[in-house]
Order: sequence, then C-alpha cells, then structure tokens
Amino acid sequence: MGAGHRHQLYLPGGSVVHRLPPQCKLLAVLAFALVVVATPRERFWCFGAYAALLGGVALAARVPVGHMARRMVIEVPFVLFALLIPVIGLGERITVMGLSLSVPGLWAAWNILAKATLGVAASVLLASTTEPREVLIGAQRLRLPSLLVQIAMFMLRYLDVIMDEMRRMRVARESRGFEARNFRQIPVVARSAGSLFIRSYERGERVHLAMLSRGYSGRMPMINDISASVGQWGMALALPAAALAVLGLSL
Repeated sequence: MGAGHRHQLYLPGGSVVHRLPPQCKLLAVLAFALVVVATPRERFWCFGAYAALLGGVALAARVPVGHMARRMVIEVPFVLFALLIPVIGLGERITVMGLSLSVPGLWAAWNILAKATLGVAASVLLASTTEPREVLIGAQRLRLPSLLVQIAMFMLRYLDVIMDEMRRMRVARESRGFEARNFRQIPVVARSAGSLFIRSYERGERVHLAMLSRGYSGRMPMINDISASVGQWGMALALPAAALAVLGLSL
C-alpha cells in the first residue's frame, strides 16, 4: 500500500504513541473498551477517570483538542438516539425543565453516552496516531482472520481510486451543463451510480487477474512487518491496566 494513501484521520507526528507498534495499540484500545463497557453505569467517577486517562494519552500523542472534536462528530447519531430514550422510555418518570422523562431512560441514555463517547475517543486516538496500512499490519500480527484483513486492505487501497472516478464523472456531467437542482435529475444520478458500480467491478476483475498472474494464492505476503518489544507492550497496555485499576477501586 503506497504512502500516498494516507487517511485524513491520521495526524503525522513523532510522539511516543505514534512510535508504538500498531498491534500494541489495537490490543490496548480493545482492552480499554472492554473495561469501559464492564463498568457499572452508576460509577460516575470511573468514567471521569477514564476520560482523564484518554486525555493523558492525547497529550502524550500531541493530538490537538480541535482535531479530536472534529473527528468525534461521527458520534452525533448516537447522541441523538440517547437523548430520545428518556422521552419515549417507560417506567418511573420525573419532570426536568417541564419535560416528563423516564428514569430508566435517563440511566440508559447516560450509559450509552458515557461509554460510546469514551470508545469513540479511544478509536479516534488510534486512528490519529496510526496509519491505516499499519493498522492492517497490526491486525495481521494479532492473527485476525486473513480474509477479513485482505478485504479491509483492498477496500482501503482502492477507496481513493473509486473516489477519483466519481470526481471525474461529476466533472464530465457538469461540463455538459448538468446541475442536480431538483428531483428531475435523479435518473441521471442513478445512471451515474450504476455506471460507477460497473466500472468498479470491471476494475476489480482486472486487478484480480493481474494478482493471479503474479502468483497470488489467496494470502497476501507480510510486508513491512513490525515487531514489538516487551517494553512497548507494557507501555501500550498501561492504559487498559490503569482503567482496570480504576474499576477495581470502585467495586
């Protein structure tokens, strides 16, 4: 995978977090998420401590707050869903600012918001400090199913190619005076989508044949393998270990 396919989530840097092997960071984020999910929703201070731990990681990685905030916009649908739960929930109800809200719904909303926010923040930190190709190398090192890793690899590699094809088709339409102003242009957009699917499928077939001609046998070779030392594993797993200690103190 070429270096030119750097994802927009990635923030180049030379911090200690950037230098950690990807398999260490992947396992650390997964373990941290498991600890967060296992935390009882009534332990408010635990979630504050988890947020402080992530803040320390962001500080060590030199990831700006603005960068984190912009990337966490993806959580908005979960926030809207969580805010709706107390309104439509059943059970005991209380009045807050003139609104009748469900008490179990409020607990459920808090549980979703707290845990989802921490999980998204940890994922954003991972994406901000690890290039996508390194994430896939880390997945290979962790012995994830080879087929899933290859699918993700091909998807990431050719996503930019398909986006470029979409841009060329849009320029071609606009150069002919096309403007999507109302519903009458939907058939044109639909035909463009069908054409894009056919072109992508044909390109995929050509790529597959080219790979077979070069000896592809269903398994991608491990390139730019990244090993991890005991110290690096310890540094990466310090985050979930600290989170687990916080959870232990709350029980």
